[in-house]
Amino acid sequence: MDAVSTPRFVSRLTRDTLALILAGGRGSRLKQLTLWRAKPAVPFGGKFRIIDFPLSNCLNSGIRRVGVLTQYKAHSLLQHLQRGWSFLRGEFGEFVELLPAQQRIESSWYAGTADAIYQNLDIIRSHHPEYVLILAGDHIYKMDYGPMIAQHVENSADMTVGCLEVDLETATAFGVMTVDEEGRVLGFDEKPGQPTHLPGDPGKALASMGIYVFNTDFLFEQLIKDADKPYSSHDFGHDIIPDIISKYRVFSYPFRDAESGRQAYWRDVGTVDAFWATNLELIGVTPELNLYDKDWPIWTYQEQMPPAKFVFDDDDRRGMAVDSMVSGGCVISGAQVRHSLLFSNVRVDSFSILEHAVVLPDVLVERSCRIRNAVIDKGCCIPEGTVIGEDHEADAERFHITPGGVVLVTPEMLGQELHHVR
Repeated sequence: MDAVSTPRFVSRLTRDTLALILAGGRGSRLKQLTLWRAKPAVPFGGKFRIIDFPLSNCLNSGIRRVGVLTQYKAHSLLQHLQRGWSFLRGEFGEFVELLPAQQRIESSWYAGTADAIYQNLDIIRSHHPEYVLILAGDHIYKMDYGPMIAQHVENSADMTVGCLEVDLETATAFGVMTVDEEGRVLGFDEKPGQPTHLPGDPGKALASMGIYVFNTDFLFEQLIKDADKPYSSHDFGHDIIPDIISKYRVFSYPFRDAESGRQAYWRDVGTVDAFWATNLELIGVTPELNLYDKDWPIWTYQEQMPPAKFVFDDDDRRGMAVDSMVSGGCVISGAQVRHSLLFSNVRVDSFSILEHAVVLPDVLVERSCRIRNAVIDKGCCIPEGTVIGEDHEADAERFHITPGGVVLVTPEMLGQELHHVR
C-alpha cells in the first residue's frame, strides 16, 4: 500500500483542507417548504436538517475547518448552525464559519456558485488551506471525503469532481461528464438535452454531484479569471469546468460504497415528491441510509424533549404507531399512525389516522382527522375532522398537490399565523 492510500496520509490531507458548503439556494422545486427557509434548512429524517449531512460528512472525514455560504432566507439556517455546530474549538484551528452574502467585493449578492466562492477569497486566503473542498448543502448522503482528496493528490489533479452513475433521463438535470479510462474528464455538459452515455452502458451517464476538490492556488486563479469575464454566469458547472478541462488536469471521482463497490446512497430531495419518498424510505427494516450507524453519526441540534408517548388502549381509541418513526416530544393520543415519519413535538389526537405521512415539528392534529400521502409543514394545526389525501379535487382548493399525488400542507394554506422559527 502506498503512502497516498494510508489513513494517516488521508488524515493529513483532510487536515490541510478547507470545506466550503454552498447553502444559499432557495430550492424553489420544494414549493412552499422553502417559502420561509433555505433548502439546506429544511427538516429531514425526524430530527435533522438537510445541512447536517454534508457537515457531518466533513466532521467524520476529519475536516474540521468548514465555511457555510448562505444567502436566501437564511435566518433559521443560521440559528440552527449557531445552536448545533458551535462546539468546535477555534483555538485548535477548528470551526464552522458562517459566510453570508455581504457584498464584500461588489454591491451584489452571490451571482452563481463560483461567484459565491470568489466573493470570499480574502477569508479563504486567511486560512491558508492546501486544498479547497466545495460541497452542495442540499443533498442527503454519507461520504468520506478523505479518499477523494487522496485520489486528487495521487492524480496530480488541478480539480477533481465527485460523480454518480445515473440513468439518461435523470442525467438531464445534472452536469454530465465524458471521461477516459483513467477517469480524466474530457467533456462536460451542464443539464444537456441529450446526455452522453457511459462507454459500454447506453442507459447510464456520469453526473456531477456538485462536489469539487481544488488545489487552492489553482482555484484562486480560475475564479479571478472568471470574475473578469463580462458574459460569464460565474457558475462552476456552466463556466469554470467547461473552460478548464482541455487545459488542465481535471479528474472524476466515482462515489461508490467502500465495501460493495456499488453506487453509494445519494438523494437529491429537491422536489416535494422526492422529499416525501426519501423520508419514508427511512422507515424500512434495512433502509439504504442507516441513521443508526455509530461509525458515521449524523450530528445536529435538537431541543431537549421527553420521550414519545402513546396513550389509550381501547378498541376504538388506541394510541399506536406501526412501521413508523416517531421522534421525541410526540404524543399519540388514541390515534393510529401507520408507515409515517413524525418529527419532534407532534401531537395526534384521538380517532385520527395518519398513513404515509411526513409530519414536520410542532404540528397538532386534532381529533378525527384522516391524513394520507401528505407532507405537513412545521407549526400546522390540523382542525378536527379534516380529511387530506383522499379527494385531490377538494385538496387542490386549499393545498399543493404534487405530480406524484402527495399533498403539501403549510400553516399559510390553513390560514394560520406562523408562531415558530422555520
